[in-house]
Amino acid sequence: MDEHPSAEEKLMTKHPESATQPEKQDQPRRRWLMRGLIIVLLISLFFNLGFYIWHQEYFTIGGGPTEQFETGDQFAKEKIAIISITGTIMPPFTERILRSIKTAQEDAQVKAVLLEIDSPGGLVADSHQIYHRLVQLRKTKPIVVTMKRMAASGGYYVAMAAGETGVIFAEPTTWTGSLGVIIPRFDLSGLADKVGIVSDPLKTGEFKDALNPFRNLSKQERAIWDHILDESYQRFLNIITDNRKNLDYAQVKKLATGQIYPATDAKENGLIDEIGYQEDALARLQKITGLNKVRVVRYTNPTSLADILLGSAEATHAENRKQALLNSTVPRAMYFASWMGEMPGWQ
Repeated sequence: MDEHPSAEEKLMTKHPESATQPEKQDQPRRRWLMRGLIIVLLISLFFNLGFYIWHQEYFTIGGGPTEQFETGDQFAKEKIAIISITGTIMPPFTERILRSIKTAQEDAQVKAVLLEIDSPGGLVADSHQIYHRLVQLRKTKPIVVTMKRMAASGGYYVAMAAGETGVIFAEPTTWTGSLGVIIPRFDLSGLADKVGIVSDPLKTGEFKDALNPFRNLSKQERAIWDHILDESYQRFLNIITDNRKNLDYAQVKKLATGQIYPATDAKENGLIDEIGYQEDALARLQKITGLNKVRVVRYTNPTSLADILLGSAEATHAENRKQALLNSTVPRAMYFASWMGEMPGWQ
């Protein structure tokens, strides 16, 4: 074996920097290559984002909901639209529901609507807005209701939009009823006395702070709020009377104690028509409309990537914390199956 180093090895030993010189020359090229790849990736990302936003705008009718195929004949021209009312009926969800109703009304291919309810109710005004728009819709397109886990208070209120000729289905485990109105209020006057809190608002009228939780309600204040509650309560009773052909006002009032009714009791008392599932309600709608081939679509309001990037997705969490705290002090009459109502920052 030749133990003597070669001429090349001698040169590398004598000039070690010459061995690393090509590697050092490659480093700037690699950096520029990486930068180029990152720039191409960013350009591709922006192009894809643009195409996504364009796709969302193109397939969303007039800024309304998007259609999602649910069941039936995917290639049928005639459609049954599912409008879902889920959770507490309040902004910003009210506007989404109203847009869905508007879309169904304006779409000539939609021949009927399945109103899907899974809600404990919500604000009085919002419940009535939805009911009002649905009543307009049912003049041209029949509505059948399917109740899921709960369709109580305001959830039952909006179900009345099906009308006397409409059919209300409830699942065997559905809770409904809770017919009545509530304005959540906490009386912290005893606690305020113990810790030394004195509420002394500056106001222009005697009843401006009538629901102040740090003092007791006066008789006059209670009478005012009782009147306000009764006005909403009587509207609820009359709407049920007008839309349930087997119930008169006296029968409705007897049922309107705020009590929850399971599906079997609700049917016995005439609050619903049938115990069944979504497929049963759809079959009844097809029978009503005489449609053999129909495409069943669901209206959805997905949060888009554009919403997230623009920060508007925060609207799904209601207002910011400060606004939520302020809103929690505002008296709100509710068709709601709960004693608590809203809590600051929980919307």
